Amino acid sequence: MSTGVRVNDFVIRFSNVNGSGSASANSMFAKALFRMGLPISPKNIFPSNIQGLPTWYEIRVSEKGYLGRREGIDLLIGVNPQTLSEDIASISPGGYFVYDNSKPLYESDIRSDIHYIGIPMMRLSMKHFKKARLQQLFKNIIYVGALAVLLDVDMDVLYGIVDDRFKKKPKLIPSNYEALDIGAQYIRQNYETPLNIRVEKRDLTDGYILVDGNTATALGLLYGGASVAAWYPITPSTSIAKTFESYAKVHRHDKKTGKSNVAIVQAEDELAAIGMVIGASWNGARSFTATSGAGVSLMSEFIGLAYFAEIPVTLINVQRGGPSTGMPTRTQQADLISSMYASHGDTKHVILLPSTPTECFHYAAQCLDLADRLQTVVMMLSDLDIGMNDHFTPAFEWDEDRKYDRGKVLSAQDLDRIETFGRYLDVDGDGIPYRTIPGTHPTKGSYFTRGTSHDEYAKYTEKGDIYVNNVDRLLLKWETAKTLVPKPIFYQNELTSDHGMIFFGSTTYATLEAIDVLQEEVIHIDSMRICAIPFNQEVLSFIDEHKLIFVIEQNRDGQMRSILINELNVDPQKLVSVLNYDGTPITATAIYEQIAAQILVAESIA
Repeated sequence: MSTGVRVNDFVIRFSNVNGSGSASANSMFAKALFRMGLPISPKNIFPSNIQGLPTWYEIRVSEKGYLGRREGIDLLIGVNPQTLSEDIASISPGGYFVYDNSKPLYESDIRSDIHYIGIPMMRLSMKHFKKARLQQLFKNIIYVGALAVLLDVDMDVLYGIVDDRFKKKPKLIPSNYEALDIGAQYIRQNYETPLNIRVEKRDLTDGYILVDGNTATALGLLYGGASVAAWYPITPSTSIAKTFESYAKVHRHDKKTGKSNVAIVQAEDELAAIGMVIGASWNGARSFTATSGAGVSLMSEFIGLAYFAEIPVTLINVQRGGPSTGMPTRTQQADLISSMYASHGDTKHVILLPSTPTECFHYAAQCLDLADRLQTVVMMLSDLDIGMNDHFTPAFEWDEDRKYDRGKVLSAQDLDRIETFGRYLDVDGDGIPYRTIPGTHPTKGSYFTRGTSHDEYAKYTEKGDIYVNNVDRLLLKWETAKTLVPKPIFYQNELTSDHGMIFFGSTTYATLEAIDVLQEEVIHIDSMRICAIPFNQEVLSFIDEHKLIFVIEQNRDGQMRSILINELNVDPQKLVSVLNYDGTPITATAIYEQIAAQILVAESIA
């Protein structure tokens, strides 16, 4: 077994039972590492039921700042008997298994290539705490205290986290201190510490926060001026609406009247939710809904209405495993095609693709601007990994002088200067007509909003040439959108390779690490991250300038690859998929292995 010491570079996994109160203890340990100045990447792997099934929580510690999920477990805390054998098998050779030895292990669970650290967690908890529920809860805090000594975590940092967590319930602080000390003392008396994987304080977290993407999204919508939210509960997007509501209660009240300045409606289903958003947006409010792929499927009819009637809609899709109910608590990027082309007929929807909670914050606000500016449906697609896991991400910044972009909205004075108002008239040649808010003018500006074919003045028609002119204008609006959406990001100053890679969203962390791994093997690849659809000229140029492009995504069918081919008329042979769709975040190892194998094949053919 390995005897070398590794500092600030390991993966620790907690194996628990859902509903056992372990989440609070595990996040406490993660926050302690962050407060010691270390970049960390926590991942919560949980079942879709409420209680009783296995759940895992991983923390990657990386002084180099690698934040993608890494294969291999260096230390595992196993307190779930259901998965004991599976957990032990997952530990890397030379790693550590910390377990509750209140009951002995089976001989079949003993490996010669890992270390075992037994702690009578339940017995210790029962000895010191009388109530059964408290015994279960404090068992989790006991193993946190034990880990602190094993890995040389500063106990004062943990005490500080307890102080913060129970600031409003100070009577709970002493018992949590006690549980931490019980675990720490047991390790000091029975084991040599620290282990050969350990932590040291650093100063690498200045300017960074730990936050999940859904919280960041809710804040972005709040800062972006959203005043109406209509939603229906669905994993993994529910917390967006809940968090938006909690912040709105504090920050969106009229100081004079004390009344709320927002309307938040939990609808009876997804179709009703987006219908409410369309109605509110038509009336001038900045409105949004949050859902997942299954919800987008149900909303498709109304999405088509908003597209054709040209009503601003902001839709947040936090992707999960599909199809159908699929894997509700696993992550994927499999809603690209269903979202971009949602609804029947010819439709194309603007999509923003954040890769961090910080981008969730900014893109959510930008969605509201773009929806108003383009008078169309604008979606932000994150996923469960970004949305529900805490991330080490740059602190949010907001320009207090920023003005909301309401787009082409005519005032009463504007309408007075217009002889005849054409709701769908393209005055400026950018495909975007002018609109007015209902009630703006006592006599001017009225028109019918309909989902049927209409002319430039919103009059019903089934004349083919008028219909063609209208839908072609919507394509011109699509071209205009290319100049407004976030541009792609490049990770080199100049192109140096015949090979390139394209990635987006939550694959970013692992891809950036894979680039370093590939370079260590003298495999140089240019890289570009797509931040939005539609694609601008820079995306096409990047593809044109390389012989082979690897497209990294988390779905089975290579949906981003298909969209690139469809939208840019790219030779399909030029784009090679690098895929992961098992519901867990892709790893740098998986990316490296797939790309290296493809390059070897390409070189052998050449």
